[in-house]
Amino acid sequence: MSKGNILCSWSGGKDSCYALMQAIEEGYTAKVLLNVLNEAGKISRSHGIPKHILDQQSAAIGLPIKTISSSWQDYENNFVEALETLKKEHSISYAVFGDIDLQPHRDWEEKVCNKVGIEAVLPLWQQDRKLLVTEMLHAGIETIIVSCNETMGEHFLGKTLTPAVIEEIESIGVDACGENGEFHTLVLNCPLFSKRIDVSIVEKVKHENYWFVVLK
Repeated sequence: MSKGNILCSWSGGKDSCYALMQAIEEGYTAKVLLNVLNEAGKISRSHGIPKHILDQQSAAIGLPIKTISSSWQDYENNFVEALETLKKEHSISYAVFGDIDLQPHRDWEEKVCNKVGIEAVLPLWQQDRKLLVTEMLHAGIETIIVSCNETMGEHFLGKTLTPAVIEEIESIGVDACGENGEFHTLVLNCPLFSKRIDVSIVEKVKHENYWFVVLK
C-alpha cells in the first residue's frame, strides 16, 4: 500500500535522483518533478542544466516535470506557489528533497512545505556523505559533473563520477558528495530511467568563481 503521493524537488543531479529512488523504495508514489529555472527560463537555477535536458530526464522517468522561472529574490514565493498548484493537481501529501545534512536547507524545505500543508521527506538525511555517493554509484546512477568551484577547476567538468574520481576530489580537500555546493552533477542514467540521456559538452564557461558546462 502506498504511503502517499510525492513530488520530488528535482535538480537533475545525483542527490535528488537517489532521494527519489529511496522514497519510491520506501513505498511513496511519485507523481511529479519540480525544478526552478533562472529568470530567462532556459537553465536550472542551481545546476545550470538546460530545460530540454530536464524534459528528457522526466520523459525517461515517466513523470511530468513542472518548471518555474524565478530570481533568487522571489524564489521562496514562487516555490510555495508551485507546491500549492502541484498539491491540488496531483493530490500531493509529501515533497522529497535530496539534502543530506545542511540544517538551514532542511529548515527552509520544512517551512515551505508547512505553508501548503504537505510534509518534507528527506531520505538521505544524516547519512555519511562518502558512503552515500558510493551507494549511489552501486545503485546504478550514472552521473557527470556539470559545474564546480575553482578549487576543483575546469578539468573536472564533464567527468563521470566514479570511485577513482571521488578519490581525486577528496584528495584536493573537496567533499565527496559536494554537499556544500563544491560541484553539481547531471544524471544520465539510473534504474528509474527507461533510457539513457545523451548529452554533449559544447563549451566550459566561468561565471564569477564557478565553472559550468554548456550542454546540448
